[in-house]
Amino acid sequence: MEKYFSFEKLVELITLYTPKVIGAVLTLIIGFWLAGFITKIVKRVLAKRNVDESVRPFLASLVNVAIKIMVLIAVAGMFGVETTSFVAIFGALAFAIGMALQGSLAHFASGILLLTFKPYRVGDLVEIGGGKTGKVEEIQIFNTVLSTLDNKRIIVPNSVVTNNVITNISGQDTIGVELTFGIGYNDDIDKARNIILNVGKECKYILDEPAQAVVVSELGDSSVNLATRPFVKSEHYWDTYFFMQENVKKAFDREGISIPFPQMDVHMDK
Repeated sequence: MEKYFSFEKLVELITLYTPKVIGAVLTLIIGFWLAGFITKIVKRVLAKRNVDESVRPFLASLVNVAIKIMVLIAVAGMFGVETTSFVAIFGALAFAIGMALQGSLAHFASGILLLTFKPYRVGDLVEIGGGKTGKVEEIQIFNTVLSTLDNKRIIVPNSVVTNNVITNISGQDTIGVELTFGIGYNDDIDKARNIILNVGKECKYILDEPAQAVVVSELGDSSVNLATRPFVKSEHYWDTYFFMQENVKKAFDREGISIPFPQMDVHMDK
């Protein structure tokens, strides 16, 4: 029996590993407690900086898992395990996963940026993704969901959003409605200007300040173009746009102001 078991060796092993086991247990307890404590601090900081609620749990859990992994690697090192090999394995796995999910990770990272910096919010009217226009219904981790005027549902990958120009049409509380009306060269500019201003006064959505103005924006090939930009609440953008388009046309018809179309005069010599 003594050939296979030595009391002295047992005592030696206990003496050797007991401090390491105690140190490892203490490291685990303190490390995991620190992970929870730091996670709570991260959550508070994110809340104070108004980071989107859907992003806070993910970022906090990411910090928590990262700290716990470092604690486990430190504990393994206390028992003489070569930690550099663990780091190399984790790095190789992360690289392989990143290459396999390259597109999805790009959408994910872009989603985090959008939710953190908030170039637009749910309910805003935006133009994103290289020309897609609609009302923001959802901002997801991977996609932004738009609803168009004709009730189409457009799903734009977030990396496409961040790689293109973002135009937030209605996110500033008030917005100017860009309108252009063409009249004939024989028509009275001042009369047409007063008609447009009077129609604007009839529109209940147009704000008094800043006051609406009408200017000659272009002497076109077939028309004199009058531009106006009445300001309204963001949610009344389209109501105002359609009201002005319809009622200015009706007022022009009543007052004898022509709205020309492209035309060409041909002169024939005998």
